[in-house]
Amino acid sequence: MAGLASLLVSVGHQAGALRTLRAAAAPHPPRSPLQPSHTQAFSVSRSGPAWHSLGEETEVSEPGGAQDLEEERKAPGKSPKEGEESGELSPLSPGGPRPGLARRETLREMALRSKMSRLVEATSRLVQVEQTLLLPLLQQHPLPLHPKDSIEFRNICSRMALQREGQQFERDLHEAHQCLKTIIEKLICSLAVFPSDSYIPVRSALRQILQNLLAM
Repeated sequence: MAGLASLLVSVGHQAGALRTLRAAAAPHPPRSPLQPSHTQAFSVSRSGPAWHSLGEETEVSEPGGAQDLEEERKAPGKSPKEGEESGELSPLSPGGPRPGLARRETLREMALRSKMSRLVEATSRLVQVEQTLLLPLLQQHPLPLHPKDSIEFRNICSRMALQREGQQFERDLHEAHQCLKTIIEKLICSLAVFPSDSYIPVRSALRQILQNLLAM
């Protein structure tokens, strides 16, 4: 019955990790409004001739600069529409948004959200398979299981809940993926020595969980 007891302990830790993951995956609470001092500083920074980002050198354009630019755009041989059709982009204003950077950040956030979603789904499915399919098998034939990996998995998920963004969160998310992958692979290997074919549905379900977890 050692294998059965170990599985129960493992499932308990995985269920705890699942609750933590769902809490960490929930939408962030809205940020508090800016303090008056911050708001004032924000307004002052935009009240000058040009709005500059931090660390950039402030440059005041000379009088007539805008007029010269307008005359250049109206010069014969190249209309503004032609410039747009040729694919040429006008220089971004100082401190303005950078489309390339914004796009990369958006894709990165989407990738993290997808990875987190797969982790939650795989953990939920694993707990279900262990409770409904694997537990009855271990009552007939104990397997050498150990809850060490499940304990580590729960600890990683607890760290993720404390820090839900940044590089540390990304490292913990990757580590949680690897830890859950290890848990599933060890279960599959343990079932390989099962004395009857009754383990086949469990192994197939575990392989499907693993495949979904690692899906790109």
